[in-house]
Amino acid sequence: MIEDYKFKTKPFEHQKEALKRSWAAKTYALFMEMGTGKSKVLVDNIAMLYDKGAIRGAVIVAPKGVYKNWYDIEFPVHMPDHVQYSKVLWEPTNTNKKKLELDTLFDGKEELKILLMNVEAFSTKKGLDFAQSFLNIFIGKSLIGIDESTTIKSPTAKRTKSILHIGKLSKYRRILTGSPVTKSPLDLYSQCEFLDPWHLGHASYYSFRSRYAKMVTRNFGGRQVQIVDPYNSYRRLDELAEVINKFSYRVLKEDCLDLPPKVFTKRIVELTAEQKSIYAQLKQVAMAYTEKGKVMSTVNVMTQLMRLHQVTCGTFKADDGSITQLESNRVNALMECLEETDGKAIIWATYREDIKKIVVALKKAYGEASTVEYHGGVDATLRQDHIAQFQDVKGPTRFFVGNAQTGGYGITLTAANTVIYFSNSYDLEKRLQSEDRAHRIGQTGSVTYVDLVAEGTIDERIIKALHQKVNIANEIMGEDLKDWI
Repeated sequence: MIEDYKFKTKPFEHQKEALKRSWAAKTYALFMEMGTGKSKVLVDNIAMLYDKGAIRGAVIVAPKGVYKNWYDIEFPVHMPDHVQYSKVLWEPTNTNKKKLELDTLFDGKEELKILLMNVEAFSTKKGLDFAQSFLNIFIGKSLIGIDESTTIKSPTAKRTKSILHIGKLSKYRRILTGSPVTKSPLDLYSQCEFLDPWHLGHASYYSFRSRYAKMVTRNFGGRQVQIVDPYNSYRRLDELAEVINKFSYRVLKEDCLDLPPKVFTKRIVELTAEQKSIYAQLKQVAMAYTEKGKVMSTVNVMTQLMRLHQVTCGTFKADDGSITQLESNRVNALMECLEETDGKAIIWATYREDIKKIVVALKKAYGEASTVEYHGGVDATLRQDHIAQFQDVKGPTRFFVGNAQTGGYGITLTAANTVIYFSNSYDLEKRLQSEDRAHRIGQTGSVTYVDLVAEGTIDERIIKALHQKVNIANEIMGEDLKDWI
């Protein structure tokens, strides 16, 4: 089938291999690292199944910042010309125009019907009902693909339950992600359950957890509760890797593409006297609270950690919500890094207030046209303009400033040769995704990653946590442990 298939865009050898292994399978996981072209593999897979008469409809589910890319780029670029198809973006609006557009999915025409949905839609009854209605037309003749499948890693999340439910309506199921394990091996259960409840050999999440996680008993409010051992968490990872390998294809950029390596370094940032004072006070408050024998809730813990992190970045947020900008060396450290680099740079920051400071400093130093920003406060249309400005190699825009929450997914920023993390979060997925906005197909030079780190603070704890998560993920996927910053 692969040899006779008429590709619209020429595949790499690793993409051909992925298709050979997966195209006819009812269920399959494409664990292909970001930038290796897993979206093309799925588009070709859909076209092959349609050509064989195996499917008539397909649903693609993707994160909010990604699912429109399937509509605008992936299908138009990669779908073979001989395949007649129509595609529609689902939106919860009730406008006549959108209703007419959605109605085309049910018009009975002999063509491939493709529904593209934001994963958040499955947190609503309206989104779930529409997906069910669509799939009910094609019983036994449809495919569902979950792009960035870690969005369904939480077994208790409403959207996860909804997607697991509709998965039963489709004969062919695919999951796509470059980083299937972002926090722990337990991330895998719901993703694999979507494919087949028995792929992992366990009928429930709790059975799976008991097999691969070391459990301890703790007393909470007079109740005996089993939790994952925080000090010696996971076991049998070699076994788990073998199980996963039976229904998945794993490929790294370094294995298949002539991409330059990533180079990691860090810049130490010294806290000012003001920052040190406030940081010490906040730390004492948190420690005193726990020493009194009170158990802090997860929300309280994260609030305290966020406050400490904000202080290291140069901002203090009081209980009343007021924000005070602190004297800080962090922006100066950023500017020093940029002075040592040529070409374009991406700067990722966790907090909106920090993005504002960075943009002001860059425009003051390099001119108004030097910098664009990308975050939830920027209009969607303007965001695309900012990407285009940054990607224009001859244009004046040299710096792209954003947060990984908004800009870490689904966009290409290969004009950059330097990526600076003004701050990090504990979210490994967002870290990996944001790294690969620059390091992906289309990149022709090496990419240097610089982390700004305040020693002896939560900055180091975050880096350590990310490093541990990376290596757990690598162990599960059968990869060598990585040296990282």
